[in-house]
Amino acid sequence: MRFFLTLLFFWNIAGFAQTLEIGKLYHLKEGMSADEIMRIVYHNKYSLFCKDITFKGEVIYVDSPTLMRKRKYIKHRIILGKDDFSYKELTAITYPTEVKGLAILVWSYLSPQKDQQVWLWLPTLKKVRKISASQDDDAFMGSDFTVEEVSTRRFEDETYRLIGEKLFSGYKFKYKDEILFKGRDCFVIEAHPKKAHWYYDKRIIWVDKKTGGHIYEEYFDKKGRLFKKIFRNWKLIKVSDKLYPTQIALEAEDLRTHHRTVILMKDIKYDQDLLESLFTVKTLMRSRW
Repeated sequence: MRFFLTLLFFWNIAGFAQTLEIGKLYHLKEGMSADEIMRIVYHNKYSLFCKDITFKGEVIYVDSPTLMRKRKYIKHRIILGKDDFSYKELTAITYPTEVKGLAILVWSYLSPQKDQQVWLWLPTLKKVRKISASQDDDAFMGSDFTVEEVSTRRFEDETYRLIGEKLFSGYKFKYKDEILFKGRDCFVIEAHPKKAHWYYDKRIIWVDKKTGGHIYEEYFDKKGRLFKKIFRNWKLIKVSDKLYPTQIALEAEDLRTHHRTVILMKDIKYDQDLLESLFTVKTLMRSRW
Protein backbone atom coordinates (compact mmCIF):
# COMPACT_ATOMS: atom_id res chain seq x y z
CA MET A 1 0.00 0.00 0.00
CA ARG A 2 2.94 2.36 0.64
CA PHE A 3 3.75 2.28 -3.10
CA PHE A 4 0.20 3.25 -4.01
CA LEU A 5 0.20 6.11 -1.54
CA THR A 6 3.20 7.67 -3.26
CA LEU A 7 1.15 7.88 -6.45
CA LEU A 8 -1.04 10.58 -4.99
CA PHE A 9 -1.23 13.86 -6.86
CA PHE A 10 -2.85 16.07 -4.26
CA TRP A 11 -2.33 19.17 -2.18
CA ASN A 12 -4.01 21.14 0.58
CA ILE A 13 -4.65 24.76 -0.42
CA ALA A 14 -6.65 25.85 2.62
CA GLY A 15 -4.37 28.61 3.89
CA PHE A 16 -3.56 30.69 0.84
CA ALA A 17 -6.97 30.07 -0.75
CA GLN A 18 -8.39 32.18 2.07
CA THR A 19 -6.14 35.07 1.00
CA LEU A 20 -6.26 34.94 -2.81
CA GLU A 21 -9.53 34.56 -4.63
CA ILE A 22 -10.03 31.27 -6.46
CA GLY A 23 -10.68 31.81 -10.15
CA LYS A 24 -8.69 35.05 -10.35
CA LEU A 25 -5.28 35.69 -11.97
CA TYR A 26 -2.62 37.49 -9.96
CA HIS A 27 0.64 39.06 -11.19
CA LEU A 28 3.92 39.76 -9.45
CA LYS A 29 4.82 43.41 -8.93
CA GLU A 30 7.85 45.33 -7.77
CA GLY A 31 7.91 46.09 -4.08
CA MET A 32 6.05 42.94 -3.01
CA SER A 33 7.08 41.21 0.20
CA ALA A 34 8.37 37.64 0.27
CA ASP A 35 5.01 36.46 1.64
CA GLU A 36 3.05 38.22 -1.10
CA ILE A 37 5.29 36.74 -3.78
CA MET A 38 5.02 33.20 -2.44
CA ARG A 39 1.24 33.35 -2.07
CA ILE A 40 1.03 34.07 -5.80
CA VAL A 41 3.56 31.31 -6.56
CA TYR A 42 1.36 28.74 -4.80
CA HIS A 43 -1.78 30.12 -6.43
CA ASN A 44 -0.14 29.59 -9.83
CA LYS A 45 1.40 26.22 -8.97
CA TYR A 46 -1.99 24.74 -8.23
CA SER A 47 -3.83 26.52 -11.10
CA LEU A 48 -6.33 28.18 -8.79
CA PHE A 49 -7.07 30.80 -11.45
CA CYS A 50 -9.04 28.50 -13.79
CA LYS A 51 -12.26 26.46 -13.84
CA ASP A 52 -10.62 23.13 -14.59
CA ILE A 53 -7.54 21.52 -16.12
CA THR A 54 -6.79 18.24 -17.91
CA PHE A 55 -3.39 16.98 -19.02
CA LYS A 56 -1.32 13.89 -19.76
CA GLY A 57 1.91 13.35 -17.90
CA GLU A 58 5.04 11.26 -17.83
CA VAL A 59 7.41 10.47 -14.98
CA ILE A 60 10.87 9.55 -16.28
CA TYR A 61 13.45 7.96 -13.98
CA VAL A 62 17.05 8.54 -15.10
CA ASP A 63 19.05 5.82 -13.37
CA SER A 64 22.09 6.34 -15.61
CA PRO A 65 22.89 8.04 -18.94
CA THR A 66 21.77 4.88 -20.74
CA LEU A 67 18.98 3.63 -18.45
CA MET A 68 15.59 5.33 -18.17
CA ARG A 69 12.24 4.07 -16.89
CA LYS A 70 8.88 5.67 -17.53
CA ARG A 71 5.35 5.88 -16.14
CA LYS A 72 2.43 7.71 -17.76
CA TYR A 73 -0.74 9.17 -16.30
CA ILE A 74 -3.72 11.36 -17.09
CA LYS A 75 -5.16 13.95 -14.72
CA HIS A 76 -8.47 15.82 -14.50
CA ARG A 77 -9.04 18.53 -11.90
CA ILE A 78 -12.01 20.81 -11.30
CA ILE A 79 -11.49 23.97 -9.23
CA LEU A 80 -14.53 24.70 -7.09
CA GLY A 81 -14.02 27.25 -4.34
CA LYS A 82 -17.55 26.67 -3.03
CA ASP A 83 -19.38 24.58 -0.45
CA ASP A 84 -16.03 24.26 1.35
CA PHE A 85 -14.48 22.38 -1.60
CA SER A 86 -11.25 23.71 -3.06
CA TYR A 87 -11.02 21.12 -5.85
CA LYS A 88 -11.77 17.54 -6.87
CA GLU A 89 -9.27 15.54 -8.86
CA LEU A 90 -9.04 12.25 -10.73
CA THR A 91 -5.67 10.74 -11.69
CA ALA A 92 -5.17 7.48 -13.56
CA ILE A 93 -2.02 5.55 -14.47
CA THR A 94 -1.97 4.58 -18.15
CA TYR A 95 1.48 2.94 -18.40
CA PRO A 96 3.15 0.48 -17.75
CA THR A 97 0.82 -2.49 -18.04
CA GLU A 98 1.34 -3.79 -14.49
CA VAL A 99 -0.17 -0.62 -12.97
CA LYS A 100 -2.38 0.56 -15.84
CA GLY A 101 -5.89 1.46 -14.74
CA LEU A 102 -4.97 2.24 -11.15
CA ALA A 103 -6.77 5.49 -10.33
CA ILE A 104 -7.06 7.93 -7.47
CA LEU A 105 -9.93 10.28 -6.61
CA VAL A 106 -9.25 13.21 -4.27
CA TRP A 107 -11.65 15.64 -2.66
CA SER A 108 -9.85 18.60 -1.09
CA TYR A 109 -11.45 21.18 1.18
CA LEU A 110 -10.99 24.86 1.90
CA SER A 111 -11.35 24.37 5.64
CA PRO A 112 -8.02 23.56 7.33
CA GLN A 113 -9.96 21.44 9.83
CA LYS A 114 -11.01 18.99 7.11
CA ASP A 115 -8.67 16.31 5.86
CA GLN A 116 -8.69 15.34 2.21
CA GLN A 117 -10.76 12.35 1.23
CA VAL A 118 -8.90 9.92 -1.01
CA TRP A 119 -10.14 6.79 -2.80
CA LEU A 120 -7.96 4.30 -4.66
CA TRP A 121 -9.34 2.12 -7.50
CA LEU A 122 -7.55 -1.23 -7.85
CA PRO A 123 -8.60 -2.62 -11.24
CA THR A 124 -7.07 -6.06 -10.72
CA LEU A 125 -9.18 -6.55 -7.59
CA LYS A 126 -12.11 -4.48 -8.88
CA LYS A 127 -12.24 -2.71 -5.53
CA VAL A 128 -12.19 0.84 -4.21
CA ARG A 129 -10.27 1.48 -1.01
CA LYS A 130 -10.48 4.57 1.18
CA ILE A 131 -6.96 5.56 2.07
CA SER A 132 -5.06 8.21 3.99
CA ALA A 133 -2.21 10.36 2.70
CA SER A 134 1.43 9.26 2.84
CA GLN A 135 4.06 11.24 4.70
CA ASP A 136 5.05 14.40 2.85
CA ASP A 137 8.73 13.46 2.82
CA ASP A 138 8.11 10.09 1.15
CA ALA A 139 9.50 9.62 -2.35
CA PHE A 140 6.91 10.56 -4.96
CA MET A 141 6.28 7.46 -7.11
CA GLY A 142 9.74 6.23 -6.13
CA SER A 143 11.35 9.30 -7.71
CA ASP A 144 13.85 11.96 -6.64
CA PHE A 145 10.93 14.24 -5.72
CA THR A 146 9.17 14.03 -2.38
CA VAL A 147 5.37 14.07 -2.21
CA GLU A 148 5.62 17.52 -0.63
CA GLU A 149 7.75 18.93 -3.46
CA VAL A 150 5.28 17.80 -6.11
CA SER A 151 1.96 18.27 -4.46
CA THR A 152 1.35 18.84 -0.75
CA ARG A 153 3.51 21.78 0.32
CA ARG A 154 1.44 24.80 1.39
CA PHE A 155 2.29 28.45 1.79
CA GLU A 156 1.91 28.09 5.57
CA ASP A 157 4.52 25.31 5.78
CA GLU A 158 7.49 27.71 5.64
CA THR A 159 8.73 31.16 6.61
CA TYR A 160 10.11 33.42 3.87
CA ARG A 161 12.73 36.11 3.45
CA LEU A 162 13.37 38.12 0.29
CA ILE A 163 17.09 37.95 -0.49
CA GLY A 164 16.95 40.24 -3.50
CA GLU A 165 16.24 40.55 -7.21
CA LYS A 166 18.67 39.00 -9.68
CA LEU A 167 19.03 37.81 -13.27
CA PHE A 168 18.90 34.02 -13.43
CA SER A 169 22.08 32.51 -14.89
CA GLY A 170 20.12 29.79 -16.71
CA TYR A 171 19.50 26.11 -16.11
CA LYS A 172 20.70 23.28 -18.33
CA PHE A 173 17.61 21.09 -18.70
CA LYS A 174 19.46 17.82 -19.11
CA TYR A 175 16.47 15.91 -20.46
CA LYS A 176 16.47 18.10 -23.59
CA ASP A 177 20.08 19.36 -23.34
CA GLU A 178 19.12 23.03 -23.53
CA ILE A 179 19.68 26.16 -21.45
CA LEU A 180 16.44 27.71 -20.17
CA PHE A 181 15.51 31.04 -18.52
CA LYS A 182 18.98 32.55 -18.96
CA GLY A 183 18.93 36.25 -18.05
CA ARG A 184 15.35 36.09 -16.71
CA ASP A 185 14.55 38.69 -14.04
CA CYS A 186 13.71 36.94 -10.76
CA PHE A 187 12.93 37.41 -7.10
CA VAL A 188 15.22 35.29 -4.90
CA ILE A 189 13.68 34.00 -1.67
CA GLU A 190 15.00 31.99 1.26
CA ALA A 191 12.50 29.60 2.83
CA HIS A 192 12.74 27.63 6.09
CA PRO A 193 10.33 24.80 7.01
CA LYS A 194 8.23 25.20 10.13
CA LYS A 195 8.32 21.44 10.83
CA ALA A 196 11.01 20.43 13.30
CA HIS A 197 13.72 18.01 12.15
CA TRP A 198 12.49 18.14 8.56
CA TYR A 199 14.39 16.65 5.61
CA TYR A 200 15.84 20.05 4.62
CA ASP A 201 16.94 23.06 6.63
CA LYS A 202 16.34 25.74 4.00
CA ARG A 203 15.74 26.19 0.30
CA ILE A 204 16.62 29.04 -2.03
CA ILE A 205 13.85 29.79 -4.55
CA TRP A 206 14.12 31.72 -7.81
CA VAL A 207 10.74 33.17 -8.83
CA ASP A 208 10.35 34.31 -12.45
CA LYS A 209 8.73 37.74 -12.55
CA LYS A 210 7.24 37.12 -16.01
CA THR A 211 5.34 33.88 -15.37
CA GLY A 212 4.96 34.08 -11.59
CA GLY A 213 6.42 30.60 -11.28
CA HIS A 214 9.21 29.25 -9.08
CA ILE A 215 11.67 28.10 -11.71
CA TYR A 216 14.57 26.87 -9.59
CA GLU A 217 15.10 25.59 -6.05
CA GLU A 218 18.18 24.56 -4.08
CA TYR A 219 17.83 22.41 -0.95
CA PHE A 220 20.31 22.56 1.95
CA ASP A 221 20.74 20.34 5.01
CA LYS A 222 21.44 21.52 8.57
CA LYS A 223 25.18 21.62 7.85
CA GLY A 224 24.62 24.00 4.97
CA ARG A 225 25.34 21.39 2.30
CA LEU A 226 23.47 21.56 -1.01
CA PHE A 227 21.92 18.14 -1.65
CA LYS A 228 19.15 18.64 -4.21
CA LYS A 229 18.23 20.87 -7.14
CA ILE A 230 14.78 21.22 -8.71
CA PHE A 231 14.02 23.03 -11.95
CA ARG A 232 10.49 23.85 -13.09
CA ASN A 233 9.77 24.94 -16.66
CA TRP A 234 6.93 27.47 -16.79
CA LYS A 235 5.20 29.02 -19.77
CA LEU A 236 2.20 31.28 -20.34
CA ILE A 237 -0.61 29.49 -22.17
CA LYS A 238 -3.23 31.68 -23.83
CA VAL A 239 -6.80 30.74 -22.96
CA SER A 240 -9.38 33.06 -24.54
CA ASP A 241 -8.03 36.52 -23.65
CA LYS A 242 -6.02 35.37 -20.61
CA LEU A 243 -2.49 34.06 -20.14
CA TYR A 244 -2.40 31.15 -17.70
CA PRO A 245 0.97 30.45 -15.97
CA THR A 246 1.57 26.73 -16.40
CA GLN A 247 4.18 24.20 -15.32
CA ILE A 248 5.10 22.02 -18.29
CA ALA A 249 8.13 20.16 -16.92
CA LEU A 250 10.06 19.47 -13.74
CA GLU A 251 13.54 18.03 -13.22
CA ALA A 252 14.97 16.98 -9.85
CA GLU A 253 18.56 15.96 -9.27
CA ASP A 254 19.73 14.33 -6.05
CA LEU A 255 23.38 15.32 -5.64
CA ARG A 256 23.99 12.47 -3.20
CA THR A 257 22.89 9.66 -5.54
CA HIS A 258 23.34 11.48 -8.87
CA HIS A 259 19.89 10.23 -9.89
CA ARG A 260 17.48 12.45 -11.80
CA THR A 261 13.72 12.40 -12.29
CA VAL A 262 11.81 14.31 -14.97
CA ILE A 263 8.07 15.01 -14.96
CA LEU A 264 6.48 16.19 -18.21
CA MET A 265 2.97 17.62 -18.68
CA LYS A 266 1.49 17.40 -22.19
CA ASP A 267 -1.80 18.13 -23.98
CA ILE A 268 -2.77 20.67 -21.32
CA LYS A 269 -6.35 21.88 -21.63
CA TYR A 270 -8.00 24.51 -19.47
CA ASP A 271 -11.63 25.48 -18.89
CA GLN A 272 -13.24 22.50 -20.61
CA ASP A 273 -16.38 22.79 -18.46
CA LEU A 274 -15.78 19.49 -16.70
CA LEU A 275 -18.77 18.27 -14.71
CA GLU A 276 -18.43 17.88 -10.97
CA SER A 277 -20.43 14.66 -11.29
CA LEU A 278 -17.39 13.08 -13.01
CA PHE A 279 -15.45 13.20 -9.74
CA THR A 280 -17.30 10.51 -7.81
CA VAL A 281 -16.49 7.03 -6.55
CA LYS A 282 -18.94 5.53 -9.06
CA THR A 283 -17.15 7.27 -11.92
CA LEU A 284 -13.85 6.02 -10.55
CA MET A 285 -15.11 2.43 -10.71
CA ARG A 286 -16.64 2.71 -14.17
CA SER A 287 -13.87 4.53 -15.99
CA ARG A 288 -11.37 2.79 -18.28
CA TRP A 289 -7.97 4.04 -19.30
